[in-house]
Amino acid sequence: MNYQSTRDYAANPSTINIDAALNLGLAPDGGLYVPSVLPKLDLAQIDAAEGLPAVAAQALAPFFTGSSLAAALPEICAEAFDLAMPEIIVGDPAFGMSVLEQFHGPTAAFKDFAARFLAACMRRLRVGQALATVLVATSGDTGGAVASAFHRLPGFRVVILYPDGRVSARQAHQLCAFGDNILTYKVDGSFDDCQAMVKAAFSDAQLRAALPLLSANSISLGRLLPQMAYLVFAAIRHQQMVGTPMNLIIPSGNLGHGVGALLARAIGAPIGELVLAANANTVLSGYFETGKYQPHASLATLANAMDVGAPSNFERLQWLFPNGKPLGMQAQSVSDVEIQGEITDTFNRTGYVLCPHTACAARVLKRLRASGDARHYVLAGTAHPAKFETVVEPLIARRVEVPAGLAQLLRQTPQVNPLAANPAALKALLLQLGA
Repeated sequence: MNYQSTRDYAANPSTINIDAALNLGLAPDGGLYVPSVLPKLDLAQIDAAEGLPAVAAQALAPFFTGSSLAAALPEICAEAFDLAMPEIIVGDPAFGMSVLEQFHGPTAAFKDFAARFLAACMRRLRVGQALATVLVATSGDTGGAVASAFHRLPGFRVVILYPDGRVSARQAHQLCAFGDNILTYKVDGSFDDCQAMVKAAFSDAQLRAALPLLSANSISLGRLLPQMAYLVFAAIRHQQMVGTPMNLIIPSGNLGHGVGALLARAIGAPIGELVLAANANTVLSGYFETGKYQPHASLATLANAMDVGAPSNFERLQWLFPNGKPLGMQAQSVSDVEIQGEITDTFNRTGYVLCPHTACAARVLKRLRASGDARHYVLAGTAHPAKFETVVEPLIARRVEVPAGLAQLLRQTPQVNPLAANPAALKALLLQLGA
């Protein structure tokens, strides 16, 4: 399997294997790597009863054809996907709502799956090589998952950038709690600023010549492909349980989760309707309404991990659907007031506690019901509500129990440094670290 850039492929049709794509992260022309062809799953050969790691290995195998990691893929998947991911029916079964709980990993967010997969791959790819700097921008959850996956891993240093004051207090504490080979910087700006700084670093030839840089954002195939893989498993399990394809509502910011779902469906996973649930940042809902992609400065919301005004993975969406919007997919935006109302209403009706991001998905489902859509929907539960206790607890008038892994991190002393919101400041920092 070979991979190409999302940009200028017709003019420069070069391809590389996945090992090289994982090491590069971003293509030299600034584009994102995508597979040259899409394989097809033989669903008759896949049984969800084999478990998530085994199904993920089967789904990923064609994408690793020719890779030095191919033989180790079952082992990698066993390391990365050895986490619970239950589908929980919430409320009256007649209402047709399930939550796919993806937050049972060490940092209580869905990013744990892909971060662990990336770390397992890179640990094998870079045996005996020079110290690599894993560079990651985070809107709240990615940085913690990457830090956990690479913490104390020999041969790797992690540099995390997060927007100061625009993540929850517990997310910030978690990002800064690891120490050792994890360096965390609070940026005086937005997530879009952090993401632009990271992209500039990967596009800087001088910087890349000075020290090895690895991407841990969803621009990396090492993050995107595992998101596809666990949704393949979830969809096959859902169909085997209830007999119908999985209609999925995904809280969406940088669009990696959404593109992962599109890839899963494209290779044959039984996924029906796909709905992106955004917060008040309307770039995705605006695109699906008008057909025009209009990035904007991101707005701060209660669902802060989705505070993205220029989603990187939009390039992959355009690659998948170059002639227009994908069929069987839509996007809607949800306000902070609606987020608060949905957390309260869902808890009062069902006793189930939503995080602000999953609440966006629940509110979109309520709209679909009002429009006459009676199909069963699965909501992607992307983070544990305890990470957002200052939002959630006043709305439900009770304390949310903190998962053990998060509680342990909250007991650590945070370590963080400030960083200006410009690429030059990050370049200077990285060159100093590499000196």
